[in-house]
Parts: sequence; C-alpha cells; structure tokens
Amino acid sequence: MRSCPSPIVYHRRKTREVVVGDPGRGGVIIGGDHPVVKQSMITCDTMDTAECVKQSLELAAAGCQITRITAPTVKDAANLKNIVAALRARGCLTPIVADIHFKPDAALEAARWVEMVRVNPGNYADKKKFAVREYTDDQYDAELARLEEQFTPLVLLCRQLGRALRIGTNHGSLSDRIMNRYGDTPLGMVESALEFARIARRHDYHNFKFSMKSSNPKVMIECYRLLVARLEELGPDWNYPIHLGVTEAGEGEDGRIKSAIGIGSLLCDGLGDTIRVSLTEDSPHEIAVCTDLLAQIPALTISDYPEAAGTPWPFDPFSFERRKTPEISLNEQVQCGGEQTVRVVVTRATWEKVAPKIRPKADVKPEAVYEDLNILEIDPTKDFEINCETQLVTVKDGTALPAIAAFRMLSAKLKRLGRNNPILLKDCLQFESAPLEPKIALLRAASVIGSLLADGIGDAILVRGETGAGQSLRLAYNILQAAGCRSFKTDYVACPSCGRTLFNLQTVTARIKERTQHLKGVKIAIMGCIVNGPGEMADADFGYVGGAPNKINLYVGKNPVKFNIPEAEAVDRLVDLIQEHGKWVEPEVVQDAPQAAAG
Repeated sequence: MRSCPSPIVYHRRKTREVVVGDPGRGGVIIGGDHPVVKQSMITCDTMDTAECVKQSLELAAAGCQITRITAPTVKDAANLKNIVAALRARGCLTPIVADIHFKPDAALEAARWVEMVRVNPGNYADKKKFAVREYTDDQYDAELARLEEQFTPLVLLCRQLGRALRIGTNHGSLSDRIMNRYGDTPLGMVESALEFARIARRHDYHNFKFSMKSSNPKVMIECYRLLVARLEELGPDWNYPIHLGVTEAGEGEDGRIKSAIGIGSLLCDGLGDTIRVSLTEDSPHEIAVCTDLLAQIPALTISDYPEAAGTPWPFDPFSFERRKTPEISLNEQVQCGGEQTVRVVVTRATWEKVAPKIRPKADVKPEAVYEDLNILEIDPTKDFEINCETQLVTVKDGTALPAIAAFRMLSAKLKRLGRNNPILLKDCLQFESAPLEPKIALLRAASVIGSLLADGIGDAILVRGETGAGQSLRLAYNILQAAGCRSFKTDYVACPSCGRTLFNLQTVTARIKERTQHLKGVKIAIMGCIVNGPGEMADADFGYVGGAPNKINLYVGKNPVKFNIPEAEAVDRLVDLIQEHGKWVEPEVVQDAPQAAAG
C-alpha cells in the first residue's frame, strides 16, 4: 500500500471532481486540478436566522469558500431554507453544508435547501452506547443491511437534487459495530467511511468526499494515509477528494500548531483537496490560518528532484513507531536518543538571551546549545559514510532540499547504511532575506518538525525560523506537546463551537485554563455538546461537556461521573474532581523574574 508516490518529491494526489453547488453561480469544485478549498463553520443557534446570516457573511468576507451550519433537528434543517434565501438575497453565493449527527430525517430535510450534507458514519444510523459484544458474520451483515436502508434515501435524494455529500468519520464517535470489530483504530475509521461509500456507489452516486478527523495529529495523519492507500487499492475510480482537519484543536498557538502538524504534513505529502482549521475562536480566524498554511506548502516541498527516485520509505506511514537509536549524551546533564524524550536545542544567541530569565525548576528551558554539540552535519543529497552510531547527526544548512524531504532522505540513507544515529531536526535549512512573521514561523516549524516527529524521526529539535529567543524556545516545546512527544503543561482538547454548543466555549475555556493551566501532564477536554464528546475524550483525564442548556456533565476519561451541574458551579466542581483523583497540585507562586518561555 502507498499513500503517496514518494517520501521526498511532492506529487499532488489526482482525484475526481466533486461539485458543490452551481460553479457558474458561486459554487465550488473540490478536487481535480482545482486549488485547495478553504472552509469553516458558524457557531450560533441555527434557529437564529439573522445571526446565522451575519456570521456566514463575515466568513465569506474573510475568504471562506464553503460554510458549514449544524442541523441538530428537522426543525433546524428546515430553517436552512430561510438562511440560504437570506444569504442569496444579500448576494452571498457561498455554498452551505449542513452538519448532521444522529438524525437521518434532518439530513433529508437539509438536502432540500443546501448544496452539501455532512454525515458522520458513527452516528447516522447508530446510537453509540459503548456496548461490548461480538458480532457473527451474519449479525454484522444484518447491521450493514440496516445501515443501507437508513442511508439510501439520502443518497438518492442527493443524486436527484445534485447535492454533494461529505462522509466524515471522527475518531471519537465510531459506532459500536465498528468498535467491536476493528477497535478505536485508524482502520476502524477507514472501514466506517467505506461502508457508506459502497452504498453510495451501488446507487451510482459519486459526488462525495471523505474526512478522517481526530484531535490527535498523529492519529489523524495515520488515518488519512491509510484511507488514501485503501482507495488506491480499491481502484482508480475510487479517487474521491479528501477534506483535512484536526478536530478540537483548541485555540491560540496550541490550536494552530496542532492543525499545522496534521494538515500541513498531509498537504506536503500531496494529500488534501479542502481544509478546515478548527479553532475555539471566532470563525473568520480559521480562514486566515488556512490561507497562511496553504501559502507555505510550495516553500516546504519539492516537485522535481530526479535524484530521489528509488529512495525507500524510511518509516511506516500507516503505523507510528519512533525510529530506534542508541542513547547518547548531548552534554553532562542531558541524554538523547534511545528511550529518552525528544530534546530541545537552541542556538548560542538564544541561550544568551533566555538563560538569565529561567527559574531553576522551570519545565521549559534549553537542554543543549547547538554550537557546543558534537554533531555531524550531512548533505543527504550526496554520498556519505558514517562509522559510529553514537554520532549525533543533522542535515547541513544550504542542502538543496526542503527540510522534510532532506531529513527523510537522511533517515533513508542511514537505514541503507545500517546506521541508527540519533537525528537533530531543524525547522529550516535556508534563511529568508527578512525575518518571518511569527505566525508564519509557527506554521512552518510545526509543519516541518511535526511532520517528521509523526514519521517517528527525530531525537532533538532546533527551531530557528522564529527569531525571537523566548518565542522560539516556547514554540519548540509546544510543538513537542502537540505532537505527543512531551508533556510539560496542561493539555486541552477544545471543540470550536457550533449551533449545538450549550455554553460559550471561548469564555468557559478561558475560565478553565485560568484555574488549571499549571497542571503539568493533565489532559482536559472541553466539549460544547455530546456529539464527539465521550470518544474524543477517551485519552483525556477529565472532561467538561455541555449536557443541557446551562447544565454541565463531568467525565473521567470517557465515563460520565457527575450530571447536570449548574454552569456557574461547573468549573469549581471540575477542580474538585481533579483533586479527588489525585491530579491536583497548587499553583506555584512565582516571585522572581518571569519564565522566558511559557506554556
């Protein structure tokens, strides 16, 4: 199986075209040779027509090419008629997608009014009960027959009306049927989507795309690669377009880093026809990040490099495994490689600026200075020999390849030589004539280093594209946390809000962070509703979930433990729950100079 032709050379995946609306009247074509399409989602109640129109117009003004609106009930779906009519009367022709969970009737109603319908295979015809049971083949086939009976009416209506579909699986909401046969795995996500695709194809309906979203960038990358490889195996007419996104990425720097790792790495592999950056912020901010991220891909890839022909894959693209290396010393205090965590290296210039401001017990601090390391700089485009596996290596600055391709080639050539030397990753090998804007330096560093870490490559990292000393150190640690390599601060999984949300996500997220951001190594999920809640919280320690208007349910892992807590009390009760489970520590009172790099 393969997800793209080469680990070194960029080839955009060839897909069939999916038409969303009338291209002559503001519609969009996804796939084919068309540019990657940017999309987002409004956050208000779908029954509030005026606010839906206002937010949709704001997204269109920001450059959004497809707007998604949730339709939790048939009544909400019916109101899409009024929203779309008001938008068209205002001259806004942006296609609208109805987001459907649990309600096939709502999907059928929505298809009458909007250009695309998104369905989640995990809950379209199944209600998730976290039930454990074994299915015989006959029982499983009976479930598939029931699924086809439920889904076929929507397929036929979309074919009749010229609507598009998005078959969108979520890591957190696979059906019990899939969970019991495949587990909570990338393979389960792929098979769940293919069940729906086979039904569509049996009715000669092909105007659909796939998505495979997870809040964990490494899981998301693995899922999409596996999906594309499976489509390739199924045949050339299975070349459906792909929608990329990291769900519940959060907000601020962390949300952008998670999205850049997941979306950026796959775009650099040539995958992806439309993208959504999910931030717990006002929706137009998502489009700005989409625009900036797409603009970086040409600088991060190379599309013509004949010398790369025959370069083997230095890693398994479908199953994460950290590259095995011997353990070595970076200096007298810090070990690297082997079972050690991925280390953070800085330049001497950065060290001189941040060292005086770092507290003795700080979690975020430089662990080695680049100029002091015993490191071999290699140009992997040329032949080289290396006789010692305990030699730390990196790619030489000025190498005629972008960083992702260069480090993959270095890893491949080391493997060919039978060497497992520890590798120090750099976010850039060439330097711009003018310093990068911080927002661009962040996206590039996260895409490059995050992609390689998701490949299992890298034992230490060096961020230089961000020229601010404290900012570059903070960025390095935040990339490692987002990639699942280190945990130096509280980790938050926060959904981006939509019309289903039962509280103000931005306000509540800020309130929870204010109380809990000092809890190193604790993961907290903040979910506006139950749609993706329990599943996406499976690897979180605690969950804060909207259960009803002004009522909150609290979870430990994916298990609800406290119900219908008044919202005014819910953050205090969350803190109580963390204390009950022995995860609480009192915040440190800092009296000296502020730490140069924060979490």
